[in-house]
Amino acid sequence: MDKTLLLLLVITVCVSSSSAQLSVGFYGRSCPRVESIVKRVALDKFKQAPTSAAATVRLFFHDCFGCDASVTLASTPANRAEKDADINKSLAGDAFDSVMKAKKAVEAECPGVVSCADVLAILTRDFVGLTGGPAWQVKKGRRDGRISRAEAATANLPGAEFSVNQLLKNFATKGLNLVDLVSLSGAHTFGFAHCDQFSSRLYNFSSSNRMDPTMSSSFASDLKKSCPIRGGNPNLVEPFDPVTPFEFDNAYYKNLLAGRGLVTSDQELYSDRRTRKLVRLFSKKRQRFFNAFADAMDKMGSIGVKTGTSGEIRRDCSRIN
Repeated sequence: MDKTLLLLLVITVCVSSSSAQLSVGFYGRSCPRVESIVKRVALDKFKQAPTSAAATVRLFFHDCFGCDASVTLASTPANRAEKDADINKSLAGDAFDSVMKAKKAVEAECPGVVSCADVLAILTRDFVGLTGGPAWQVKKGRRDGRISRAEAATANLPGAEFSVNQLLKNFATKGLNLVDLVSLSGAHTFGFAHCDQFSSRLYNFSSSNRMDPTMSSSFASDLKKSCPIRGGNPNLVEPFDPVTPFEFDNAYYKNLLAGRGLVTSDQELYSDRRTRKLVRLFSKKRQRFFNAFADAMDKMGSIGVKTGTSGEIRRDCSRIN
């Protein structure tokens, strides 16, 4: 048997096995109000800081290339944790604060019962809904990991400059397919990116093109004003979707059609013929995108989960018990 096919079969079996141990009603007796508690925190946090929604979804993505809340663990003198990996340094403080507040509220009613990983999964779904996106049932029963290493994040997460080939390969190692890739990328319909995540497209794209030729010239001009080649503010961010930056909609795909994808890995989805058809479909059919996104989030939420007696139920999401 082909080694790649064998690997994908193993991944599929592992993901299916993990998913089978999760259930929507996992806390039906032990913490029946967990979802309403988390939703209340999400609503309060969203009113206070609307950017928390996209930030928390991004945190879930970065955790769920192994969904065990390892990304919320703080570094120690002896260990540099995932959250401090270079690829994770742009994760927003409001996202971590959202998780900590939701966990604290759940602990007040159900101490030592609900994992940080499940709190993050529920919170993510609620934030998507609060910004106009789809709803889905969150399967629960994840346990929290006890190990968090920066090098693991660097090895697992896709980069902003990835090609479609690299993205497909990266997603396949987690049991995710082309539809999952295109639909999950749609989370860039809200949120922000730092200038250093896309500046190479403006000033140093290749030996033959200073600027990425797939980028709209007017879009590039606007970005250059905010992100100059030198002397700019390194903390400055630009919205993935400048039209509706706080709404979960399908504007992301419409932007790609117009050459207004912010990072390389976004615009590549329209440049590559394998993914272009789905980009066009989702740009026209919002509900098709929403359905695919919800399915992919459910699928991604089962990657690398710990269940049963594996891991632990952390009392504090930033440290092991």
